[in-house]
Amino acid sequence: MSRTILVTGAAGFIGSHVAEALLGRGDRVVGVDNLDLYYAADRKRANLAEVMQSLAETARFVFIEADVRDRTRLLEIFERHPIEAIVHLAARAGVRASIEQPHLYYDVNLIGTLNLLDAARRNNTGNFVFASTSSVYGNTKQIPFIETDICDRPLAPYAGSKRAAEQLGFTFHHLHGVNFTALRFFTVYGPRNRPDMMAFKVADSIFFNREVPLYNSGQVRRDWTFVGDIVAGVLAAVDRPLGYEVINLGRGEPILLSDFVHLIEDQAGRKAHLVPAPIPDTDMVATCANINKARRLLGYQPKTSVPAGVAAFWQWYERTVLASG
Repeated sequence: MSRTILVTGAAGFIGSHVAEALLGRGDRVVGVDNLDLYYAADRKRANLAEVMQSLAETARFVFIEADVRDRTRLLEIFERHPIEAIVHLAARAGVRASIEQPHLYYDVNLIGTLNLLDAARRNNTGNFVFASTSSVYGNTKQIPFIETDICDRPLAPYAGSKRAAEQLGFTFHHLHGVNFTALRFFTVYGPRNRPDMMAFKVADSIFFNREVPLYNSGQVRRDWTFVGDIVAGVLAAVDRPLGYEVINLGRGEPILLSDFVHLIEDQAGRKAHLVPAPIPDTDMVATCANINKARRLLGYQPKTSVPAGVAAFWQWYERTVLASG
């Protein structure tokens, strides 16, 4: 049955894919994004254009340029549209960048989430799905990362803001009965990747000779997870009100950063301009998701191998970035 779903961050990397998938299965989507200048707004408009081009008809998609920090505007949106579920992907992104602007990160990521939770409470919205991050685990000793970890030692303001938002979700569940599922994403990549993310930076380095730091000589392991698999997990969470849950979305098969870079270089047939660099204090040496809970509660099963995902990313990069540059 078709529903009306609010997707915040709808013009972003993951948000545009989520909106597209919801529309593709017949839902109505109210997309909200403030087109923040963390990276070029033109890239976000291009994401929206791709979503629109993929649809036979667009009457079920409403896009609203708005900021989740604007509580009054959010309440107006809920008054005008019968929102039945929320996918909250809007955030101030960037682990390392959060060091320089911690107040901004907490304002967007925590207060913005509070505004949406309050709107959900006021309007009896059925389900709230929140995009969290593997960064909340910090330098945990529990590998693979498991949701029962206390996660009380964030390495950067970004991670701290996301963990605080998870806890705020529990408060609203406890006091007001809001269904709140926090999905901890693990190193998402794929078509429409943000320009500050590793896959995009390596591709740009190859063709525009831009330096890319290679941390610890590439001996850093990440649980690279293709955006299509993440989207499948998000949609499953939308369809399953679970009370309050925190769930990992990854592959559970981390690979070295150096190997990931080589896969992109193989697609391009050229080498990136890599510069040795130490691991920043904000970063973990390895990430690895235990996805047993996601399998059990969401029926989640990642399907895209890293080589296949890199190939899909590269095809998009060639078709959009290189063709327009």
